Amino acid sequence: MSERAARSADGDQQAALWRLLAAPPRDDATAFLAVLDETDAIFAETEEPLWAAWRHALAARRSLIDGEPEPVSERATAAREALDKCPPTAQTALALAYLAQVEVTADHFDAAMLLAVDASLLTEGPAGAEASRSLLLAHRWLSLTLAGLDLEELAVAHALRAQHGAAALREPADLWRMRLLSAQQHTELAQTLRRRGDETRSRELAAEAIACAASARDLPWEPERAEEDLLDVVQAWALMCSDDLDGALGPLRRVRRHVQADGGVWLRGYTDLVLARLLARLADRDDDPAQGEEAVGLLVDAAGSFVAAGDRRRYRQCLLELGQHTADLGRPAEALHWLEAYRSDTGRAHARGRQMWAEMFVRRSRLREAERQAALLRRHALEDPLTGLGNRRSAERRLGAMRLGREPLSLAVVDVDRFKSVNDAASHTQGDAVLRRVADLLREHSRNGDEVYRWAGDEFLVVLPTATEAQAVVVMERLRRAVADADWSDLDLTEAVTVSVGVATAPAVAEGAEGGAVGWRSVFDTADLHLFSAKRGGRNRVRAPGAASPDEVPDEALEDTPDDTPDEERP
Repeated sequence: MSERAARSADGDQQAALWRLLAAPPRDDATAFLAVLDETDAIFAETEEPLWAAWRHALAARRSLIDGEPEPVSERATAAREALDKCPPTAQTALALAYLAQVEVTADHFDAAMLLAVDASLLTEGPAGAEASRSLLLAHRWLSLTLAGLDLEELAVAHALRAQHGAAALREPADLWRMRLLSAQQHTELAQTLRRRGDETRSRELAAEAIACAASARDLPWEPERAEEDLLDVVQAWALMCSDDLDGALGPLRRVRRHVQADGGVWLRGYTDLVLARLLARLADRDDDPAQGEEAVGLLVDAAGSFVAAGDRRRYRQCLLELGQHTADLGRPAEALHWLEAYRSDTGRAHARGRQMWAEMFVRRSRLREAERQAALLRRHALEDPLTGLGNRRSAERRLGAMRLGREPLSLAVVDVDRFKSVNDAASHTQGDAVLRRVADLLREHSRNGDEVYRWAGDEFLVVLPTATEAQAVVVMERLRRAVADADWSDLDLTEAVTVSVGVATAPAVAEGAEGGAVGWRSVFDTADLHLFSAKRGGRNRVRAPGAASPDEVPDEALEDTPDDTPDEERP
């Protein structure tokens, strides 16, 4: 196949995939299968690993819709083998997340969790650095998968990431759907936390869900009626979780009438489940057994709908709540029947899978903490803890990486005068305070682009890129005066603090010139010799070979030294 033909095939497959992923994940299986029938041939045209993986994943979902669970594992294994050959991109993350959703729908919890872990890691790595449609859909399918695994906190987190991705891409349809997803996952978590007794957090999540629903309605987008109905159900449910039971009842009954007439099987079950929960709370509040009985009837209907739609998780929720409500109505034998059905359907696989995911999540968190600690250790290895300046190791690394000879480079070695007497007359605490203030003054009065390091003890190094010797002397004289003129009265010192400075410069070397550039260690040694000269000459002065003495530097040059670093070269 020519390169042009390959690009065309990829474009056809991508367009077909977007059509398939736009179909609701639960209802409208007929529409999904119709699109899949149209696009089967497109995905069959290539053995490129990504599209081969999609072919197998979509075939696995077809088997689930057709009520044939046996081929699902085989198809999912083939898809996973193909994805192992794919690079770590957002498209690979999307395929993994979609396959995880297929596996969780098939009640293959262990496989679903392994896929979800891999997809999640990709979305948080380099593949997730840039917003894309593939990335936001990966977050969407991860959110749905994690909800199916009863990991609702993580489901909310990925729903929010999907919403942020859609906001970055500015596609109204995607943004509307991701806000719906976020509202739904916030409400699901609010329901779970209320059941656990955390009513305050439940109400907070419900308020966020209501805000998401309101913002979705403000978008310039006309959704499909099924999606709009789902948003109505979610918003009414969020009102219920925020304790506005009466405010939720009317809207929920209205949307249920429409859904019962025109909605899909899964949406009918979902609406019945939410209304049953609302009626159960009203029955408890108002001591009204009739509402409790209606809630039981709705839960029975909802359970049947979820079985037909293949949503085993919510089917199990219905069984558990049927057991609880029939017990509250004084029918223990019936309650035992429902609870036994719940126990039988749940089994041990789900609990084992949740434990596996939790362990993997903890391991990943520990890995991140280890990486953070390693970065902290690297920083400490290159930073002076007293002054916050780079230390000698950092300075040597920086100087070793510089290419001398292209432009002039000046080094200045700065030493605090009579620092030993400061420590002896005051204290080491006062001495530390002096070093911190000198470091601050050197940073404050350096040029943009100059670098200050603590070399050792009371000795500092200033690196002045592009500075000629004359320019470096002017800058360092300004720094010397800043230290000498500083207010030291708040420290218990017998005399003001001053510094002595030695300067040396490695000049620019013309291309092809004999001898080449000198090394930085030679420049440093020269500057150190001139520091010794400054000390011998009476301290509190700057010395450099061939430069003007301090008395010959005009005051106006010191007050407003021009910065020779072009704006575009400043860090």
